[in-house]
Formats: sequence, C-alpha cells, structure tokens
Amino acid sequence: MIVERLYPGPTAPVDIDDRDALLELYRPPRTDWLRLNLIATVTGGASGSDGTSETLTNPVDRRILGVIRQLADIVLIGAQSLRAELYVQPRRSRLAIVTASGDLGGHRIAAPEGDRPIVLCPPAARARVQETLPIAEILELQPGADGSIPPVAMIAALRAAGFASIICEGGPSLAAQMLDAGLVDEFCLSTSPLVGGLPLPVTGTAAIAQHGATLTQLLRDEASGLYARWSIAASPATR
Repeated sequence: MIVERLYPGPTAPVDIDDRDALLELYRPPRTDWLRLNLIATVTGGASGSDGTSETLTNPVDRRILGVIRQLADIVLIGAQSLRAELYVQPRRSRLAIVTASGDLGGHRIAAPEGDRPIVLCPPAARARVQETLPIAEILELQPGADGSIPPVAMIAALRAAGFASIICEGGPSLAAQMLDAGLVDEFCLSTSPLVGGLPLPVTGTAAIAQHGATLTQLLRDEASGLYARWSIAASPATR
C-alpha cells in the first residue's frame, strides 16, 4: 500500500508494507517518550456509527498503529476502552489498564503465553481486579481526592517498572487527562475521511489546559485519510 508523505516536503510516496521504513518514520527521538495515539472523524468524533473506533479505522491506520505499538514498551488504556473497543493483548508490547473501581468485567483478555497485562488501580479496587481479571499484574496507586488516579502517578509508576516508552490509546477521558497534565510528548492523530457520527469528542468534554503543538509529519492515503504526528509543548513542571 502506498501513501503520500505531505510533510515534511518534498511530497514523496511511502510504501507502508515496508515495515522497516515505517518504523523509521515513527521512531521516537528519546527512550522516555509518551505518545498519544487516537483516531477521529473530520468533525472530531472519536467513534463511528457502532459506538467504537472500528468503523473509523482502515488497513493504513492499523498498520501505523502496529508500528507505533512495536516502538513502545507498553500500551496504556482506560477500563472503559478495554470493554468498548474489545481490546486483546497487543502482539508486540505489554498492555496496561487504568481503573478506579477495579471492575474489568466484559473484557476479552485471554490468558497470555508471555507477559500478563498490568492494571493500575487504587488499593481499595484490588480485590475487584483480582475477581474480574485474575491474570493481571496489579500496581496499586493512591487515588486523588476525586477517587481517580492522577496521570502523573500512572506514568511515574510505569516508568519505575521499566516502561520508558509509553503509548496511550485513550479513551477520550484518559487522553484528556494526559494532555491536561502536560505529560504528552507527541500526539499521533489519524483523521478518518468521515463527518458526523456519534457525539463523542476525541478528547472528551472536559476542559484541557492549552499547549502548543508543532506538526512534524503528515501522511495521506488514497481515500483522503490523514495521519499526523504532532509534537506537544508540555509543561516542564510535569516532567
């Protein structure tokens, strides 16, 4: 499959079946890298008519997703995404799940042949995690005043466990928390050539602190899907 690299110029074809070339296009500049990877419609919706991102994605997006995961040490998601998107264990990286309640019922995670999924949860949720996802490796983190785990604590715990390069795949609420905390180094945003859909903004409805963003790469497929890499100017205070 051939896509066009529109930026940086000059415009050039990219064979995304050449995995080594695609890996180089998406290789992060540092080992301690937090990448946010999401897909949205042209109008900013995070899900299609089926209520998931499955109706927005395509083979190009999935190929890029696979490469981004391969370049990461761990994939971080929220419990709601685990259920709604029917996640399975990624083939080339570990999976980490954030939950405040510990209720992970309805998942599709099978007993792995290798590494177990990691669950980040408050101490009070441990028993529920063990009940609903018995194979999980649990990292207990103290919640904030609202009962949720602060995003800075999530990332610090994962890096202390040896996961330097992290990819957060949402959902919208978790993505917004990471952006608001100034933790995101790079935002990889796929834009599906669709308008409308369900009213679920890609980063939810909560206000997010503004940070500058710089386009570092833009690809376009033959169906007008866009695949952007945005470098995010994060707050030094959160590093």
